[in-house]
Amino acid sequence: MGSDITAEEIAKAAKAAFEESQLLPAAVRINALAKIKQQLEANKAEILAANKQDMEAAQVEVDAGRISNAMMKRLDLRNGDKWDSMLKGVQDVTDLPDPTGVVSYASRLDDDLELYRVSCPIGVLLVIFEARPEVVVNIAALAIKSGNAAILKGGKESNHTTHLLAKAISQGLAQTSLPSTYIQAIQTRAEVSALLDLDRYIDLVIPRGGNSLVKAIQNSTRIPVMGHADGLCHVYLDESADRQKAVRVVVDSKTDYPSACNAAETLIVHTSLLNSVWPEVAQTLLAADVHLLCDPHTLSALASLPNVPERFSSHVRSSTESSYSVEHLDLTISVIALPSLHSAIQFINSHSSHHTDSIITESERAASAFCRGVDSAGTFVNASTRFADGFRYGFGTEVGISTGRIHARGPVGLEGLVIYKYIMRSKAEKGHIVGEFGVGEGKKSFKHAAIATTSIPF
Repeated sequence: MGSDITAEEIAKAAKAAFEESQLLPAAVRINALAKIKQQLEANKAEILAANKQDMEAAQVEVDAGRISNAMMKRLDLRNGDKWDSMLKGVQDVTDLPDPTGVVSYASRLDDDLELYRVSCPIGVLLVIFEARPEVVVNIAALAIKSGNAAILKGGKESNHTTHLLAKAISQGLAQTSLPSTYIQAIQTRAEVSALLDLDRYIDLVIPRGGNSLVKAIQNSTRIPVMGHADGLCHVYLDESADRQKAVRVVVDSKTDYPSACNAAETLIVHTSLLNSVWPEVAQTLLAADVHLLCDPHTLSALASLPNVPERFSSHVRSSTESSYSVEHLDLTISVIALPSLHSAIQFINSHSSHHTDSIITESERAASAFCRGVDSAGTFVNASTRFADGFRYGFGTEVGISTGRIHARGPVGLEGLVIYKYIMRSKAEKGHIVGEFGVGEGKKSFKHAAIATTSIPF
């Protein structure tokens, strides 16, 4: 982007690109994803070198106390299989069925008058994110596949990486008939506040980042916002919890990737387990270097053990009321004992961010009550909260996780990036008019007969 381009010009170009793209066949979008993947692979060394540069700059910021270790970890594209997962995400999205043009309702209103509800793209997406540079690729892939244009705004901490990822995406798009402004990645020239005012051109804002970023965006725009401010996830050990399942699920939920929004932040223990399952879970957590913020009951149970667990003095301390409203994002978990499933459900609903919560139980009745009673986007039984992820759900990748109550909820993949329109078609010689229908002599009645189809027949 040139330095003289304004936020309005960027948004206007995105809307024009979206409208132009609607007349192109889906095969063009599939081809674009293949070209982008090729460009990413060809530029891997350069992109990872840029990521190393961003990581070195981030370490300086961490040392100065300006950004957290959790944010720095999210920035690292060289860690583990993150690069390969990013590319696989593009391929997985490519292989998924086209979410547009799908008929979810079809009715014959009259002879030769048909009505269809058809899935279609939302329009222009504005995605604002911190760290995690792979978000550029994830969102671009999902937007292209679902027929949406996108403006991607990353944080300055990932500037070098996102610049080169965006360059590869642009190079891929240039080899197709999609407009060059279909996916735009902007750095710092276009102010976020200016973009958030442009509801004439931008249809949906998706923030991906920390609590402060998401809340700031939710409070400063007229454009619909899809996202979650916190990831306050719970695991509840029911009175019938199996020891092995409890240990495995709790430890994975907390330690697999502590800085993720789907990591467990609070453990609820049924009081009947204080002297049985809880000590074993606690000792395994301590062995994994997890710090425990315990209420009086769970703390007393550990302190009174014949052999006090290793790291008890260094890693266990009393919780406060605020401990249960904190997204730790590190190897810390808050713990509380409660006397019943009902009280656990009440506690979760009043303290959680309605993201993902899990119960460990051998009772079908308890599992059913938990899943129905907990008001969260994801309710799991005997499974780690870390499964709350678009890739793991089979969505290819995700645009984000929504804790909202309309349109899309939980990990949002392709289906969360389409809305629908109603298409009506008259095949009558004179067309159809409303005045011919009604009650009384000479008036026609609506047939409202279902049509069995999943695609528009024209």
